[in-house]
Parts: sequence; C-alpha cells; structure tokens
Amino acid sequence: MWTRSVIVWWLAAAVPLAAQSPTYEVGRPPTPEEIRTLGSAIAPDGEGLPDGSGSVAAGREVFAAQCSRCHGPKGEGNVGPILVGGQGTLRSPRPLKTVGSYWPYATTVFDYVRRAMPFLQPHSLTNDEVYAVTAYVLNLNGIIGEQDVMNAATLPRVKMPNRDNFILVHPWKPRTP
Repeated sequence: MWTRSVIVWWLAAAVPLAAQSPTYEVGRPPTPEEIRTLGSAIAPDGEGLPDGSGSVAAGREVFAAQCSRCHGPKGEGNVGPILVGGQGTLRSPRPLKTVGSYWPYATTVFDYVRRAMPFLQPHSLTNDEVYAVTAYVLNLNGIIGEQDVMNAATLPRVKMPNRDNFILVHPWKPRTP
C-alpha cells in the first residue's frame, strides 16, 4: 500500500515537471531585418531622429486627412484622446494630460506619431509627414509658431511646458529626494 502511494505521488509530481521544460522552444530569434523594421527609439536629445522636415501648414493638411477623424479638426478629441490644452491642470483634481500639458519632450511626440499613428495604419506616414503633424500639434498647443519648421535639428530644441515638472519614477528604482 505504501509503495502504491509513493508511485502515485511520484507520477503526480512528475507529470507537471515534465510539462515545464526549461526552454519553451516556441518561436525563433528575430532576424536583423525584422529588428530594423521595428525602428529605433528617439531619444529626448533627438538622437535617432531621421532626415526630413515638416511645417505647421503641411501638418495641418496631413492632420486633416489622417488624424482629425479620431482627434477632431483642432486636436480637441473625438474617439481619440484630446491633444490640446490642459496647461496648468496637472495638479488639479481632474488633470488633463495632453501633448501641451503633460509630455516632457517634443521628440517623444514625433516618436509616438511615427510608431502608432494613424491608428488604423501605423507606420504609414513619411518622415516629412510625421515632422509636419508634430509641428501642427505643437502649434495647436501654442508651443511653436505658425512659421516654425520641425526637423532633426529644431525638434529637440523645443521646450515643452512640462519638461521641468516631469518626474520619471521607475518602479524598480527607489525615488531619491
């Protein structure tokens, strides 16, 4: 009887252990070309920004054609989030986190638009179109002027309203005072 119990216990323990191999052998490592198509991250200082440029006027046209369906004609929001306004609300009971109130770096706007927009066709805009949309959204928020042109040299120099107030806290690192 005792032997039978040991055998049953051993089988009960062995089946889950056998199912949990140390390597899953699912998938494969990505090829260099697949990694390249993911694109590179754009650093706050502009490292990684591609060639190209875009004006506010060109951005207005691209935004109307590609973005206004979700974000409204002036970035006021629709089915997509509000992109404009919110300055001075972050410490209020109902903060409005927009490009103009929350985002600390203009290069992050470019990176996000390039990777994720338009929602139904991400990665479909040219670099010039992404610079132009970024310029338009920054202009809507009163951050750059109507005549400003964004490119790899000018975009990192844009001072976002929340840059000095943005605190990045990593959950794995203790916050230092």
